[in-house]
Amino acid sequence: MVGKAVISDDEEELNVEEEVGYAEPVDGDEDEDEEEDEEGQDEYEKDGFIVDDVDDEDEEEEGDRESDDEKQKKKKKRKKRESERNFLLDEDDYELLQENDVFPHPKVENKKFKRLKKAQRDADEERSGFSEEEEFDGTGRRGRMAEGKMKHSLFGDEEGQPLEYQDLAEEDEHPEEEEDADIREEDDMADFIVSEEEVDEHGAVVRRRRRNDSDETSGQLNEGREIFGDVDELLRQRKKSLAKMNRNEGSIQQRDRRLEHEFEPIILSEKYMTEKDDRIRENDIPERMQLSEESTGLPPTDEFSLAEETTWIYNQLASGMVALFSKKASTLTEEGSELPLKKDDIMRFLELTHVQKLDVPFIAIYRKEECMSLLEDPEQQETDYNENKNSDRKPTLKWNKVLWAIQDLDKKWLLLQKRKSALQSYYEKRFEEESRRDLNETRLNLNLHLYESIAKSLKAAESEREVDDVDSKFNLHFPPGEVGVDEGQFKRPKRKSQYNICSKAGLWEVVNKFGYSSEQFGLLISLEKMRLDELEDARETPEEMASSFTCMMFDSPQAVLKGARHMAAVEISREPCVRKHVRSIFMDHAVVSTNPTSEGDVAIDDFHQYAGVKWLKDKPINRFEDAQWLLIQKAEEDKLLQVTIKLPENTLDKLISDSNDYYLSDGVSKSAQLWNEQRKLILQGAFFDFLLPSMEKEARALLTSRAKNWLVTEYGSLLWNRVSIGPYRPKETEIHSDEETAPRVMACCWGPGNPTTTFVMLDSSGEILDVLYAGSLSLRGQSIQEKQRKTNDQQRVQKFMMDHQPHVVVLGAVNLSCARLKEDIYEIIFKMVEDNPRDVYEMDNLNIVYGDESLPHLYENSRISSDQLPAQPGIVKRAVALGRYLQNPLAMVAALCGPGKEILSWKLSQLERFLTPDEKYDMIEQIMVDVTNQVGLDINLAASHEWLFTPLQFISGLGPRKASSLQRSLVRSGAIFTRKDLLTEHGLGKKVFVNAIGFLRVRRSGLAGSSSQFIDLLDDTRIHPESYGLAQDLAKDVYNLDVEDEANDDDDVLEMAIEHVREKPHLLKAVQAYEYAEQKNRQNKKETLNDIRLELIHGFQDWRKPYVEPNPDEEFCMISGESEESLFEGKIVQVTVRRVQPQRANCVLDSGLNGMLTKEDYTDNWRDVNDLTEKLREGDMLTCRIKSIQKNRYQVFLSCRESDMRSERHQKTHNVDPYYHEDRTTIHIEQNKARKEKELAKRHFKPRMIVHPRFQNITADEAMEFLSDKDPGECVIRPSSRGPSFLTLTLKIYDEVYAHKDIVEGGKEHKDITSMLRIGKTLKIGEDTFEDLDEVIDRYVDPLVTHLKTMLSYRKFRKGNKAEVDELLRIEKSEYPMRIAYAFGICHEHPGTFILTYIRSSNPHHEYIGLYPKGFKFRKRMFEDLDRLVSYFQRHIDDPHDSAPSIQSVAARVPMISPAARVQSGFGGGWGGDSNDGKRRGGQDRDGNSGRGSRGRGDHRGGNNQDGHRSGLPRPYGEGEGGRGREQGRDSYSGGRANSSSSARGSEKWDSKDGDNGWGSFPGAKVQKSPGREAFPTSW
Repeated sequence: MVGKAVISDDEEELNVEEEVGYAEPVDGDEDEDEEEDEEGQDEYEKDGFIVDDVDDEDEEEEGDRESDDEKQKKKKKRKKRESERNFLLDEDDYELLQENDVFPHPKVENKKFKRLKKAQRDADEERSGFSEEEEFDGTGRRGRMAEGKMKHSLFGDEEGQPLEYQDLAEEDEHPEEEEDADIREEDDMADFIVSEEEVDEHGAVVRRRRRNDSDETSGQLNEGREIFGDVDELLRQRKKSLAKMNRNEGSIQQRDRRLEHEFEPIILSEKYMTEKDDRIRENDIPERMQLSEESTGLPPTDEFSLAEETTWIYNQLASGMVALFSKKASTLTEEGSELPLKKDDIMRFLELTHVQKLDVPFIAIYRKEECMSLLEDPEQQETDYNENKNSDRKPTLKWNKVLWAIQDLDKKWLLLQKRKSALQSYYEKRFEEESRRDLNETRLNLNLHLYESIAKSLKAAESEREVDDVDSKFNLHFPPGEVGVDEGQFKRPKRKSQYNICSKAGLWEVVNKFGYSSEQFGLLISLEKMRLDELEDARETPEEMASSFTCMMFDSPQAVLKGARHMAAVEISREPCVRKHVRSIFMDHAVVSTNPTSEGDVAIDDFHQYAGVKWLKDKPINRFEDAQWLLIQKAEEDKLLQVTIKLPENTLDKLISDSNDYYLSDGVSKSAQLWNEQRKLILQGAFFDFLLPSMEKEARALLTSRAKNWLVTEYGSLLWNRVSIGPYRPKETEIHSDEETAPRVMACCWGPGNPTTTFVMLDSSGEILDVLYAGSLSLRGQSIQEKQRKTNDQQRVQKFMMDHQPHVVVLGAVNLSCARLKEDIYEIIFKMVEDNPRDVYEMDNLNIVYGDESLPHLYENSRISSDQLPAQPGIVKRAVALGRYLQNPLAMVAALCGPGKEILSWKLSQLERFLTPDEKYDMIEQIMVDVTNQVGLDINLAASHEWLFTPLQFISGLGPRKASSLQRSLVRSGAIFTRKDLLTEHGLGKKVFVNAIGFLRVRRSGLAGSSSQFIDLLDDTRIHPESYGLAQDLAKDVYNLDVEDEANDDDDVLEMAIEHVREKPHLLKAVQAYEYAEQKNRQNKKETLNDIRLELIHGFQDWRKPYVEPNPDEEFCMISGESEESLFEGKIVQVTVRRVQPQRANCVLDSGLNGMLTKEDYTDNWRDVNDLTEKLREGDMLTCRIKSIQKNRYQVFLSCRESDMRSERHQKTHNVDPYYHEDRTTIHIEQNKARKEKELAKRHFKPRMIVHPRFQNITADEAMEFLSDKDPGECVIRPSSRGPSFLTLTLKIYDEVYAHKDIVEGGKEHKDITSMLRIGKTLKIGEDTFEDLDEVIDRYVDPLVTHLKTMLSYRKFRKGNKAEVDELLRIEKSEYPMRIAYAFGICHEHPGTFILTYIRSSNPHHEYIGLYPKGFKFRKRMFEDLDRLVSYFQRHIDDPHDSAPSIQSVAARVPMISPAARVQSGFGGGWGGDSNDGKRRGGQDRDGNSGRGSRGRGDHRGGNNQDGHRSGLPRPYGEGEGGRGREQGRDSYSGGRANSSSSARGSEKWDSKDGDNGWGSFPGAKVQKSPGREAFPTSW
């Protein structure tokens, strides 16, 4: 019988209470057990949290057996309660009832955290010791017997069940099928409504408080944590239980799948519980090495590969690619010397890492003899290093930069080889596929030659760039997707390159006829091959040769040659030899120049971060040494700077000249010259279209890489300075028991009131002793209540300090209140010493130091703080971190390097924003590994105080996974007494043990301090166990010399000898380690013996720099939050007036600093000011300049005098770049002028209150930008700059050709501005009147667009400008000399007009065709159909047309200069045909912008209407303003010179009074020029 009914909580209480003492049944009770199993296990005990309302049923199930009738009765009762229980309410309703004491029953537990509960249940199953069959019956529910025993083992018989376990127990009543469904349902909808949950200050979901709940449940939480453990332990136990369940089944995958199903992947990943983590943890290879090999693959170990890699690494270091040796490499290259590195040492280092699997810290400490040259600091003088070799002074921490750089290059080399290997395999496969194609023999031979060349180049490639070059060439000749389409191996590409189109058309054969191939040219130009034979030119001309390759796509010899030249240029640009040669020249000689944009010129002042790079002129690439390029790059992204990278003219000319020498033939025949012309075009296209732009991109990438390398090294130096500092040591140490014991610290964090100022007392181990809240300590009020509260807090703090006797007080510095708080604490100390001199004599010199709260703030909000300090408020966590950082900076920094990587938020540099998180963390890990291993880790002390375990992951050979496993093992054992225990009892593999053991310190600390078990003295040193024999021999020899007795090798004697030399270090100081090594014939251990000698002298002494208190400048920066870059003399700041006095005003800066403004500094006419109170009020905002800074008083002196604000003597002095050169040329001035005009136009722009699909409130520039990607014929209606009585229609004629037409509004009410901004009741274009915009579109625009599209799709229409159309007609005329070639084209100079170009004999002639809604106007005739126009033209081609408008008059009537004519794409106004145009023709448009049309002879004469035509048109030939001058008139129109009367008559016909409704019917024309310009000289 399978029961699926919901079991009530009433029965759950009854069941669990009986089961605690339930005896194990005999076999005959099996049926009864099954029945009880069906009743569910959702039980709980009476623990004070849950109301017990079913006591009346406690006696119903006392016997071991029951009759069938009793069972049936009980089932009926259960069903009745179940039906009552099923009336469930929402969770909020239950909470509301409970808060009002109306509903005492506990609400049904939801299924949140279902997976964790289920995992805990399964883990408990394992601990109960029962098999799966015993714990579960056939229905999938737990047996009551198993759970009863488990509870008995967990809690005993007397303790109540905590609330947390009740949550788990209540879940177990449901079948697993329901559990899975609930899990899915919860995952989908659990967090849908987030407003129902409260979130604390850290972002964690908290349970709502009830009225009857206690204020603090931390005790209950701690009790639950003690019972169930944390998530780490839960996961570990769950994995063990799964492993046990699957041990018999042998299904590891099934176990992992179950674990993945029960926990979120992010949780498993953060806790290092995935299958990958298990594999890394169990593998006996250093963890960081395993992670590296995942990406690089297994490194080669043969001698040839190591030698090849050694050479590559040495060359990379010598080339300056690594910032470490960049300066030294350039110096050494000039001197012709070599780097101070030995190739043999590099090779030996690679062997130690690849073969012996030794980590960098181990090699740096214990394998010095094998790579001595790699251990020298490149920035340290060699003499200093040699002086320290035989010194008896304590060693200092050393950053092994060279070793880390070589390891990084090793990874790059392995990745490079891995990529080359993968590409080689792909190339072989791809070439085989290409060979199976049906190709002719010539093409197959060519492909074979190309493949062999590419394979050779790939093998020789030594950098990622060179591999990219090879891959680019291969993909050019063997593009993916071209083979196997039918077989479905590749997808056909959607877009084909021009190269592929040309190649498929057979133009590759034409390319072969140009002469040298791209490969041959590359070998010649790179001097890898000498030019032995002369290049022979074909006898036929290029066009004659190309004529035999014409096809449908390339229908003329010129097209064939153009396509072939493109192919040849692309091939040259993709040739690896050519790219390598050009790259070397470009990177050595290219220069960078910067100049500000119009926006940047305004934004970048002398105090801006980009001020130092605002004007750079021709700065060579190799002169960028710091992060300057990153600033330039960012400024360019912000559109504040324009950056150019190019080759100097002389270098570029020499490169092109050399290329011509190698690529061109020496022939002098006409055919040879024609072929050389083609070759020059090929080289020009290859260099200027492909190679140089590509090299510019590479140069940018190179500059970015170099700048980031420098910046990440600088970031590492700043971090090194933070973590290489030792613990605080009092000047006169009061710590007598152990010199290495940390001081007792009282940490104080200022609070504004919520939270309040908090004092935390830490013992020497960093554990919390006591906490004190003193919110009234800093009160400055004068009331009796405030004084009394302050006195009380002072007394409490005094007692707090007397009770705990701290060695130092650290105060978090966050604002000026902390400075006053420091004075208050000193006042308490002085009073305490004065009142109790005998009790606190040790605190007479108690010091208060400032601490930086940036790191404690991160710790306060980190995950690890919640684990280490559960239930503590945030300010206590912050204070603990503040004090612990004083005790052990390394451990506190390491605490933030966990899975959350909160350390990345620790701001160390202003420029670190340019680094990615991975780049920063790689450097953090490098620094932490070096410092941690040289400092060492006391594992016995850490086992007793787990916060000291945080640096364990950085120990050599370990990592977060191996360290967490080792930490759990050490915490369980409590203490170890010999290093060998780590190998035998704590699961370290031999290789990991060898790497790590020298840095793990075993001494009498922690729990081992109270033990009498023997501990080897050498285990408390940095001496590696492999060198214990050397240490014992050295100690024995020194001991024998001192006591003059020949000691044997007995262990006791050796121990005594070591203890003897430790007690008498002067004996070891007299030993010369190098001489001793030679005497013992151990020259290969000279450095090791010297290190052993020093370690026996000093012991496991701290190598870190001693703690130094912050200096006044550092204190000022911490308290004010300012730095030297953000606050300096001369800076302009905004201040707020806080208090005004007659002679001065007190102000406050944004950072909280006090500012002083005197009357003399308020104004230049300060003598006229009697009292500042008359000029200033409290709360006023002022803009001032900083005159001086008083850091000791946290105060600045200000000035807002006009003379001081304008003065340049306060300009910030930058480190002026030698290439900084301000160049304000005419172009720059014009750009500024254009920018100001554009801003003026935008300022005068008035949006209109019009709603229509074609209307937009945009300017002319924005209209053209909007239409730029639209099809010709698209239009937009916009406001006009002529005023609110006009609209403008902007129409796209062709690409980059736009026309603008004015629409005059009528019938407006002029009562207010709102009425003026509405659309008029009538709209007028010329003489045509429209009721609304829809009618304008229907009657005017649509017919016009129809005729426009007819022209653009006409068979005789040709693309291009006038010159290009002329050239096409000349070609056509040459092919068919008996024809009259003609074509239509766009008139780019006069948008809205078409050009009819025809050639009768040799010279092209041009006539203009107007575009109208009624059709096309040609020679004063209107044609509705284009074919009729052509027919008329063909019949009357010889007719005189003197009366037609000359080009001068046309130029006066049509829009001037489109963007295609290299003029700015800006218009203003419309074609308006009224007299306003005549009044505004003065060389400028309505907005004051100079028009292109004003550049004729007469532009100095325009400016009034009398100089123009009577119709309002300017006179031809520049007599008015609008003409373009005689010179352009002659060039533009070949129909002969028309006299002025003809022009006048033509103008009249195109006048607005002509009666035409077309675009050409208006004298007003728009000039496409600057922003805001909207008046054309005439219409179309």
